[in-house]
Amino acid sequence: MSSPGEFELIAQYFARAGHPLPTRVVLGIGDDCALLQPTPGMQWAISSDMLVSGRHFFPDVSSRTLGHKALAVNLSDLAACGAKPVGFTLALSLPDADADWLREFSQGLFTLADAHDCPLVGGDTTRGPLNICITVFGEVPPGQALLRSGARAGDDIWVSGTLGDAAQALHCLWGRDELPEPEKTRARQRLEQPSPRVALGQALRGVAHAAADVSDGLLGDLGHILKASGTGAELQADVAITLIANCAYSNWASGTFDLKTGHQARDLRYVLCGGDDYELVFTALPARREAVAAAAAQSQTPVTRIGRVVAGTGVRVLGPDGQPLQGDWASFDHFKAATGSGL
Repeated sequence: MSSPGEFELIAQYFARAGHPLPTRVVLGIGDDCALLQPTPGMQWAISSDMLVSGRHFFPDVSSRTLGHKALAVNLSDLAACGAKPVGFTLALSLPDADADWLREFSQGLFTLADAHDCPLVGGDTTRGPLNICITVFGEVPPGQALLRSGARAGDDIWVSGTLGDAAQALHCLWGRDELPEPEKTRARQRLEQPSPRVALGQALRGVAHAAADVSDGLLGDLGHILKASGTGAELQADVAITLIANCAYSNWASGTFDLKTGHQARDLRYVLCGGDDYELVFTALPARREAVAAAAAQSQTPVTRIGRVVAGTGVRVLGPDGQPLQGDWASFDHFKAATGSGL
C-alpha cells in the first residue's frame, strides 16, 4: 500500500469531516487561509511553540502523548495570559506518513483540543525531520490580559500544581536519578502529558498582577516577570521543595541543608530549575489571597504561595532559617544546553 499524499494525509487524519466547528470559526481546513470571527470587543492572544525530536522529546515517545503535549504547551501560553482558546494551526514535518503514528498523534491532539473547545483550523504538512509547530489563537477582554510586567513589590508569589516532576522524570530517563516504578510513571506522565492551566488563567483575570507559564524552570520564568516589572523576589526554599510530588525530603531541620550534596539539593534544583512543568507562576497582592483561593477552587487547581516580590532585582532563595542559600541554579536555555535540561 502506498503512503498517502499531503492532501490525503490531511483529509484522513486532521480534517475531521462532519465534526462541527464553533461559530467563531467561519472557515477551517481546506482553503489558503482560515477565517476566524473574533468576539466583539475582545483582543486576540496568539502564541507559537515548536517541538523538535531529540530536543523537546525522545524519538521513541508515544505519538498520542506527543499530540497532547504539542497542543498543551501552546494552551499553557494562553493560560498565562488569561486568554480563552479559540483555535490553532499545525505545521507538521514528518519523515514518512506512518498511518499508526498519525492516527495516535491526531487522537492525542484532538482529545485535548476538544476538552478546551479549541479546533484545528489549518496548517501545513511536509516531509522532513520530525518537527511540530503549533500556533494557537485565544481571546481576552481589553485590559484584562495577564502580563509579565505587572508585578509590584509586596505581591505574593504563587505557583499552581507541582513543580520539578517533569525534570525528575527526564533525569530518570537519562539514568541520572531513580524512582520506584509508580512514582516514575507519574513523573513521566507530567513530562509527556502536562495539564495546561487554562481555567485558572481565566479565573485570575483582575486578581493577579502578573503571570507566566513555567516551561523553562521556575527561576527563569519568574525571572522574566521580575525583569519586565523591574522588581526582585524572595522565595521560601522549604515551601518550594514541597512542590515536587515525589520529594521524600520536604521536612527540613534548620542548619542541616547542604546545597552541594544530598537529595534535598537535588529536589530543590528540580523545583527551581527544571522545565516542562507548564504550571503558572503569578503574583497578587496579599489582600487578594481569598480571591486567589476562590480562583483556584473555581478552576479546580491547587496553588501554593512560595514567596514575595521585593524592591530591587534578582531572586533570593531563603532557607528554613531565613538566610539566603547560595547555589549554581540555571534554568534551561535552548542555545546553551547540549541536551534537554538546564540542570
